[in-house]
Amino acid sequence: MEKLNFKEAIERSLKIRELYHELELKHHGSEWTVEEDALAFLTDAGLVGRLTMSEQGRWPAGNNSKAELAHKLGESIWWLIVLAERMDIDIQDVTAKFLTKTEQLLKK
Repeated sequence: MEKLNFKEAIERSLKIRELYHELELKHHGSEWTVEEDALAFLTDAGLVGRLTMSEQGRWPAGNNSKAELAHKLGESIWWLIVLAERMDIDIQDVTAKFLTKTEQLLKK
């Protein structure tokens, strides 16, 4: 099973996004906007919900829903990295701050 660190995930994600930008230019004459990237993320996030329902026996999604769910979870993380970068947000920093703040809030 392939493991990677957060920094590597960011670097690889941004390289992949650049390759998609090249395809967008080739096929549509322009790169997707940040808004289009956000909509694509939301579409994939919706599929995570539907595939989760399938995995829990609450929605018929076919024979390969576990593999599709795993793919969409990975893709959703990829989209969040891309969106953060496009909006000048340091995803490592904000994730660390969120985790620390939430851990502190939940300490009793």
